[in-house]
Amino acid sequence: MQRVSRLTRELSLLATEPPPGITCWQNGQLNDLRAQILGGVGTPYEKGVFNLEIIVPDRYPFEPPKIRFLTPIYHPNIDSAGRICLDVLKLPPKGAWRPSLNISTLLTSIQLLMAEPNPDDPLMADIVQYKYNKQLFLLNAREWTEKYAGQ
Repeated sequence: MQRVSRLTRELSLLATEPPPGITCWQNGQLNDLRAQILGGVGTPYEKGVFNLEIIVPDRYPFEPPKIRFLTPIYHPNIDSAGRICLDVLKLPPKGAWRPSLNISTLLTSIQLLMAEPNPDDPLMADIVQYKYNKQLFLLNAREWTEKYAGQ
């Protein structure tokens, strides 16, 4: 019951006061959500619209939601299946998830990760250009954004 009321409250807040560049809605069931993140200005993802899937576990908020990109994105911390390497999406001791965090916070953290990749903790080892050839990384990321996330 706590999960349902909390999720209902979070979705209501996301609908009335969404973080800039982020929208989130229910996809049928309460535990199946969708979100869109707009690529940030000044990033290679600018003008891109990225769709995400959010699966809320039965133990939420004591377990983090499972979030993945549905839109392909060229990013060192996001793999080809859309899985995201971000500490707040994992339980301790390896992760930083806390029940005080919410879906809005997670989506904002993902938006920040898009703008500021963490090359020291890559999920896609082959996207090392971010660290060693940033111009090539930016070119590839812009191409992918136009191809997969363009309007």
